[in-house]
Amino acid sequence: MTLPTVAEIRVLHEKYAPSQQAFDLVYTHCEIVCRIAEQLMARSAHRLDAELVRAGALLHDIGVYRLYDRAGRFLQGQYIRHGVLGHEILGREGFPERLRRFCSCHTGMGLTRHDIRKQKLPLPEADYLAVSPEEQLVMYADKFHTKTTPPKFLSSGDYAAHVRRFGKEKVDAFHALRARFGEPDLAPLAARYGHAPA
Repeated sequence: MTLPTVAEIRVLHEKYAPSQQAFDLVYTHCEIVCRIAEQLMARSAHRLDAELVRAGALLHDIGVYRLYDRAGRFLQGQYIRHGVLGHEILGREGFPERLRRFCSCHTGMGLTRHDIRKQKLPLPEADYLAVSPEEQLVMYADKFHTKTTPPKFLSSGDYAAHVRRFGKEKVDAFHALRARFGEPDLAPLAARYGHAPA
């Protein structure tokens, strides 16, 4: 599989971003997730496809751009759909399923058909679960930074407390990834990007 370069991914973000503000928010977040994933990968004993991780991290939130209306307002109530919207965008751009899955399978600690039914989520009923080690690493790295206003870095304790409302199994899944990939050092990233800890 030929993966897009960092420059090509940036152009794709620019193509879909409805405004400079949206681009700055989403692309910067994706860049931070990529740097967290690269940091964790460098310390890991697991053999991962570094180029796939990089592309997946940089593209995982591209669907967020489809959540802005014509007036530039963000449709917060539809946020749960950003993964499947990103999957659709990458499909239209001709990317293979292996890369598209980084969009649809990174939300929370993964969404199951049961989650969708129980929570009455506005998603096609399916399992959206990170399966490959590369998908799991990107999903995990994503949990340490938010696109809130202002954006923030989260500790593992912060995220575990957040995900607890969705059930103990989600917390357990997060801790399993923490045991597997380790804890990122967020201080240099916070200094570089100027985003405060939560």
